[in-house]
Amino acid sequence: MSIDLSLVWAVIIGFGVIMYVLMDGFDLGLGILFPFAPDEESRDVMMNSVAPVWDGNETWLVLGGAGLLGAFPLVYSVFLPALYIGVFLMLAGLIFRGISFEFRFKSKRNRRWWNRAFCWGSAIAAFAQGAVVGAYIQGFAVEDFRYVGGAFDWLTPFTIVTGLGLMAGYALLGSTWLILKSEGYVQQWAYRITPKLLLAVLVVFGIVSLWTPIISPEVLERWLNNIHIIGIFPLLALACAGVLYRSVTRQKDGLPFVATLGLFIFTYLGLIASKWPVIVPPNYTIWDAASAPESQLFLLIGVLFIIPIVLAYTAWTYWVFRGKVKIGEGYH
Repeated sequence: MSIDLSLVWAVIIGFGVIMYVLMDGFDLGLGILFPFAPDEESRDVMMNSVAPVWDGNETWLVLGGAGLLGAFPLVYSVFLPALYIGVFLMLAGLIFRGISFEFRFKSKRNRRWWNRAFCWGSAIAAFAQGAVVGAYIQGFAVEDFRYVGGAFDWLTPFTIVTGLGLMAGYALLGSTWLILKSEGYVQQWAYRITPKLLLAVLVVFGIVSLWTPIISPEVLERWLNNIHIIGIFPLLALACAGVLYRSVTRQKDGLPFVATLGLFIFTYLGLIASKWPVIVPPNYTIWDAASAPESQLFLLIGVLFIIPIVLAYTAWTYWVFRGKVKIGEGYH
């Protein structure tokens, strides 16, 4: 029995994307929340809670990007010209955020500027990622496997909403992560802001759900034909939102973060189910975009060796640095 390598690669890249969103999302969220923190000590706690793991989290971004280039080169040939500015903004934001991690704790006189770099870098990266997702939903102007649209076609009212929505979602991940990792007044502050962030996420979720079938008739047709399957994912996402709200009101430690992860996972699966198997909207599938089977097999051997190592290292890192981060303590 032959194996569909394009399907295997679609699963691997999809897994890498969701791992990046979940694991890098909460430290981007902490950056978005940085200006609203009660004081400088609470900002120290926020940064110390992710200091041991933030750079390892971005391994999934590199893995997904490299795999996408090797397995589905058409995606790069369309996405990069279409999303060049958005991707540049995302990378610039990640660079500023990474620099602020290294310099903020060492700088005394200019610490406020590194605070701003951490905040704006995180916010810009999160917005750009959300706008890219929105551009994927609305589709691209493609002819003969080439992008023929303009440099700013990715920036529309719809993608602005999805960009702001992902910022709110990452901030929600950040607040629930802070609940898990902090204590005292820092944790209480996180408890207070989480319901507001959840409301913002649900509002954007509703707006995007109503707007998507208007701008993408293909998605509407797929929803109508497969509502018995696709409809499960938003229901599970809403169930996670209910668990999140209930666990925050009862001031649970770990359950809010787990419920937020579930909210992201089911929303992501709903997006994939709405577009599957299209990888370059409006109508190019994973098989249209795939590289030669020999290339896919060569890359697959290496990736299947690397992924278990990355997973093991990631799990070990989070285990070593488990527990609460206290004020006045950290890893710098």
